Amino acid sequence: MRGKIQAAFFSGRCNLAPVQEYARDVGLKTDLVTMNPSVIQRAFEDLVNATWREKLLQRLHSLNGSILWIPAFMARGGKERVEWVHELILKHRVDVRTAYPSLRLLHAVRGYWLTNKVHIKRPTTGLLMYTLATRFCNQIYLYGFWPFPLDQNQNPVKYHYYDSLKYGYTSQASPHTMPLEFKALKSLHEQGALKLTVGQCDGAT
Repeated sequence: MRGKIQAAFFSGRCNLAPVQEYARDVGLKTDLVTMNPSVIQRAFEDLVNATWREKLLQRLHSLNGSILWIPAFMARGGKERVEWVHELILKHRVDVRTAYPSLRLLHAVRGYWLTNKVHIKRPTTGLLMYTLATRFCNQIYLYGFWPFPLDQNQNPVKYHYYDSLKYGYTSQASPHTMPLEFKALKSLHEQGALKLTVGQCDGAT
């Protein structure tokens, strides 16, 4: 996986995922990374003190000019956290290019999938990124799209490779329908429209 990511024309990542300490597996190349406002609460303790602010700064500095995609308007309660991050970026002159997508994009992406009879709730960040990538990429490789607690050999699989967060993939309370999204992406993989890797990374399986 690392080799393919490093050689890619464009590499997008989600949720401000750390790469430095996992570079052997996930590579370092990052052209765009998303950051939901909830990441500030979950991974950086709402920047409650200087220690957490420094940790966030280190993560942001590691982006080295990448696009930081912040969906500030796609969920309630995120505006204040986005303002904190924006102030840090300006104060410390962090080399990133911020992008704030309109809520209309979320509606457009959801509408696209509904039109194609994929009855999702709110699209996940991953599905948003894939849908956008179809506008400027000829070949798309997806990694980490596996909304199940066990792999195909019944081994446990983490929700994120870098933390211990749990997620109820089939919960009715979830704003997403991840198994349904996965089914749609798997169908596209089988049609040759994308490469979805869900097993060993020596090939798309």
